[in-house]
Amino acid sequence: MPATPAAPPHHALALPDGVLHYTQDGAGDGAPVLLIHGSLCDYRYWRWQVPAFAETHRVIAPSLRGCWPDAQPHPQDGYAIDRHAGDLAHLLRALDAQGGAHVIGHSRGAQVALALAIQAPQLCRSLTLADPGFRFTDEPETPVFYADAVQRLRAGDTEGAIEQFIDTVNGADTWRRMVGWFKDMVRDNVATLLSQVREANLPVDPRDAAALSCPVLLVGGAQSPAKYGTRQDRLQQLLPHARRARIALAAHGMNLANPRSFNRTILEFIADA
Repeated sequence: MPATPAAPPHHALALPDGVLHYTQDGAGDGAPVLLIHGSLCDYRYWRWQVPAFAETHRVIAPSLRGCWPDAQPHPQDGYAIDRHAGDLAHLLRALDAQGGAHVIGHSRGAQVALALAIQAPQLCRSLTLADPGFRFTDEPETPVFYADAVQRLRAGDTEGAIEQFIDTVNGADTWRRMVGWFKDMVRDNVATLLSQVREANLPVDPRDAAALSCPVLLVGGAQSPAKYGTRQDRLQQLLPHARRARIALAAHGMNLANPRSFNRTILEFIADA
């Protein structure tokens, strides 16, 4: 594991109906890189990616609406996939990235990234989806895997809620073994589950995915739960020219478990996109 990087500068962008917090680092002549975190996270999730990508690219890492450091009480109506995508389109335009960015989304952030590419394709130079978990409109709805976590959270059992969620997406006993900074981040954002559950199982139209014209990379952790692989398999069918990569020695949190491999994989893809 590399040495802990220094925290990059914090910024806030006024939106028409709120504020979007983000960090930004690096420079470079090419298109910027936009990093979109998943559930229970914020821009701190990318601590091993921002400095590495900033060596050659301008890197933009937002905290999605409703997440730390602006975690208002939940549930919130604005905590929704399409709203997040609209916020990020506004951010890219405000930061003079109208020419498009290399968009990277992890887990729930992968669905936000896909929504951004569908809503504003001109803002997406390439698209990387890391362990997406969404279903498609032609697939049956399944039980919400974190329903028990939401019930525990409503009952005041915050630690139990977090443990159920984290261990389900990344493997048994993951939460107990996580490092302190990650646990602090998750605790700061756990209330977002109360908003997220309102659009649980929000499906993606396969026709929208198949219509993507930008280069696409599908990334999975070699030890991730099988459901994430099935999502990549379906996307590969819809996008036969998409690249596929597996991050060794890593499960769902692949960018933290094996950051060197994850970073190298993304940077090589971006260089060719």
